Amino acid sequence: MSSIIEDVMSRKIFNSRGQETIEVDIITVDGFGRAGAPAGASKGKAEVVSYPKGGVDVAIKKMEELLVPELIGMDAKEQEDIDALLHEIDETDNFSNLGGNTAFAISLATAEAAATSYDTILFQQLSGYLADELPFPLGNVLGGGKHALGKTTDIQEYLVIPLKAQSFAEAAKANIMVHETIGALLRKAEPNFAGGTGDEGAWAPNIKNEDALKIVAKACEDVSDELSIECRACLDVAASSFYDSKKELYVYSMEGKKRDAGEQLEFMLHLIETYNLAYVEDPFDEDDYESFAELTKKVDNCLICGDDLFVSNPERLAKAIEMCAGNSLIIKTNQVGTLTDAWNTTRLAKRAGYVPVMSHRSGETNDTHIAHLAVGFSCPVIKAGVLHGERVAKTNELLRIEETLGNRAKMAII
Repeated sequence: MSSIIEDVMSRKIFNSRGQETIEVDIITVDGFGRAGAPAGASKGKAEVVSYPKGGVDVAIKKMEELLVPELIGMDAKEQEDIDALLHEIDETDNFSNLGGNTAFAISLATAEAAATSYDTILFQQLSGYLADELPFPLGNVLGGGKHALGKTTDIQEYLVIPLKAQSFAEAAKANIMVHETIGALLRKAEPNFAGGTGDEGAWAPNIKNEDALKIVAKACEDVSDELSIECRACLDVAASSFYDSKKELYVYSMEGKKRDAGEQLEFMLHLIETYNLAYVEDPFDEDDYESFAELTKKVDNCLICGDDLFVSNPERLAKAIEMCAGNSLIIKTNQVGTLTDAWNTTRLAKRAGYVPVMSHRSGETNDTHIAHLAVGFSCPVIKAGVLHGERVAKTNELLRIEETLGNRAKMAII
């Protein structure tokens, strides 16, 4: 068996929002890997650049001219060498020359090609055969912000996590049931609700922020009672998306309120305590480490997670660790470019006691790699949506992984 790269191909495909993106094939002597790059609507300013000037077409041209000749003949199982080559050829600190999505697609396709070359499964290629833990699914069930059109909640995502589920299959079923229950509750509370959804398949009603949370919490309670597990409500506030940096205020258009940093902190504490939230993501602006630290200090039994705060970047994470800002972080590989970069950030997080959450993006492809990355990187939580085909693809792949592990499979410890 050989994992020497024989050919590299690329093409334009469309993501779940109909946007053009890049897909890469890596062909080895005995294997094949394919990966398409996702895209986020709510992006942190410290993320790598998705594409060079000129977009996907220029990215593909640069890849064919600069990368393909160097990649052919390399060994796909030497992941760190290939990822280092991507950085070396790009020659920038944010992948603005080649594009972070180009690096992402090559890196992920390479890992898959190495796995298939030796008849192994991707998560086993990443972690060895000792991996046996399944992540808890964190599912987006209601929301608005940049993920929906029209008059919707300022808070971007209302989520559910089915803690104490005995299997991933049970956890996934619970999330779907919460989603269905919320739909029924919305139709009862809002007779004119037409069943609209946002980018990730979550309900997108015309409703005030806290009223929405009441409905999500009620649905979690109902499903918890029915299944005898603990479904808890969660939030991705995406506060940077409605923060007015000039006035230093959080502008809640839906309820006609503006909050300064102190008032935002008190509002987050109120929501966490009143609704027993298990997880709150990006409750403050992406550069407000101090408020993240203050909130983390004041809450128990709740993950305070950074996405825009960290953008999967080890330097930003190191600063947060020093300040005790947050206790969890989102891992999105295309925020930093390569698999090696994402793994280094995940490893740093674990050493510091931060909970890594492997995550999809709002503009997704049908790729299932993050299911394998969650297991291979030992992330206790995966944020991958609940409904829509591109989200269900990740859930179904984790069901297959659970089946592959058989009696060895167990749910992670958070």
